[in-house]
Amino acid sequence: MADVEQNAAVPDGSSNGSDAVNGTAGRFVSSAEGTALAYGSLLLMALLPIFFGALKSVGCSKSKSASDMPETITSRDAARFPIIASCTLFGLYLFFKIFSQEYINLLLSMYFFVLGILALSHTMSPFMCRVFPANWPNKQYQLLFTQGSGESKEEIVNYEFDTKDLICLGISSVVGVWYVLKKHWIANNLFGLAFALNGVELLHLNNVSTGCILLGGLFVYDVFWVFGTNVMVTVAKSFEAPIKLVFPQDLLEKGLGASNFAMLGLGDIVIPGIFIALLLRFDVSLKKNTRTYFYTSFLAYIFGLGLTIFVMHTFKHAQPALLYLVPACVGFPVLLALFKGELTEMFRYEESSPEEASLKVEITESDKDK
Repeated sequence: MADVEQNAAVPDGSSNGSDAVNGTAGRFVSSAEGTALAYGSLLLMALLPIFFGALKSVGCSKSKSASDMPETITSRDAARFPIIASCTLFGLYLFFKIFSQEYINLLLSMYFFVLGILALSHTMSPFMCRVFPANWPNKQYQLLFTQGSGESKEEIVNYEFDTKDLICLGISSVVGVWYVLKKHWIANNLFGLAFALNGVELLHLNNVSTGCILLGGLFVYDVFWVFGTNVMVTVAKSFEAPIKLVFPQDLLEKGLGASNFAMLGLGDIVIPGIFIALLLRFDVSLKKNTRTYFYTSFLAYIFGLGLTIFVMHTFKHAQPALLYLVPACVGFPVLLALFKGELTEMFRYEESSPEEASLKVEITESDKDK
């Protein structure tokens, strides 16, 4: 989980990465207004995918569409995730130390170019459905790849889409080309917001205990890699991919060509976000027409991220955001449940994976037939 960082220079295509990283922070001191604008914008950009992603996750959990089917995270997955993330982070750090940063980022740019287009298309699709003229022909298409023949034929890819999806794909491709050619911070943020929104919507924790395991493990992960080593900050500054949201602190002075950025890693949005989304679905399961736990955890996230920014600005050092977000996002809802006498009910709440849910339906139908 990349940390909240200030005075980080991100290349925008007009200068090379090493010059930007080594020199920008020393040449420019942000104004108070520019710093406040950057931090406020990062906070707003972090809140948008959490809020709307959580709302979409409620409908997503009931969807039967393959493209909207959520991926369920179990306690076993949660326990392994910090280890996998640590190995990946350190591997990237070694790659940047051993190999040319230029070539690594070129490969990563092409990889995230494809992922970004798909994520942004998926994000734009609901809006396109609303603005698409009713009298325009909306043709249906199907992309089907199979393996084998006859009775042994097996589907590898079966994707259905329509004209609206193709328009979304075209617009997203334009943003993708803009990002690859210019590495502009606006294009970076469009992809980053799409990744974050899709992550909160489609990644589901199966219960609160799993969420506590995941957030607790990544709490230790974030603190160690930021305070214990320079690995996290080095990778965050070297990694030219839309895995972080950035906003220029010198926007008021230099306009859209600004190059002195504050940044927030997508992990600090998605990880607390999927826990907040779980609490929203728990609120829905209570059938009380209230969203108490969702709003409590959402406000706790604002408090935690605000505290992160305050501490970072005070001590002038990159901060592991999960150090502040995890206690806030877990602690406040748990204390509220304890106060309301619903703590046991909260920890008993369980979500089934799509496969388990469909299996239960089949068993129920077979029992009815009997």
